[in-house]
Formats: sequence, C-alpha cells, structure tokens
Amino acid sequence: MALYDVLLALDPSPVVALNRAAAVAMRDGPEAGLALLEELAGARRLRDYHPYLLARADLLHRLGRLPEAAEAYRAALAAAGSEPERTHLRRRLAALAEAGHEV
Repeated sequence: MALYDVLLALDPSPVVALNRAAAVAMRDGPEAGLALLEELAGARRLRDYHPYLLARADLLHRLGRLPEAAEAYRAALAAAGSEPERTHLRRRLAALAEAGHEV
C-alpha cells in the first residue's frame, strides 16, 4: 500500500486514486475500498470511466448491496468499450436476475 501512497503523492490523479482504492479493497475488504471509491464519485474524469464503474459495481456486489450493484453494473455496461466487456457485464446482470434480484 505504501507504493500506492507514494504514487498518489507524485501523481494525485483520480485514476491513481482508483487503483489505490482497489488495493485497499483487497487488503481491508470491500467496505473500505468502496468508501474510497465514493470519495472519488465527483471526479469528472471517472464519471464515465469503465474501470471505476466496474470496481464500484463489484464492491457493491461483494457487500450484498445487490440492487445498487445492478444499477452500477448497468452504468458500467453503458460505458463499456468492447463487446467482451459488455458480455461480461450482461452475465453479471443475468446472474443477479437469476438470484431473484431486480435488475
């Protein structure tokens, strides 16, 4: 984590902060990572940035916040830049629907 802190000090961009949040989620759990992502929600550069939207969706899913996860997966789907990404996100949404959660 210290390396992400150094990188963030050298390049305080939203993308670096996103990568740090993902690392925090792996180390400290999805709630900690999501809290950092929520701090980045106002960053214009991330608003339609597929990796940000997907990370947020995945963390919400891991936390069991399934209606919010479905909404976030739909946002990531809208921002996806390739068909393989869209296919992956459609599968995620289908899995939520199969589990009986509104998508």
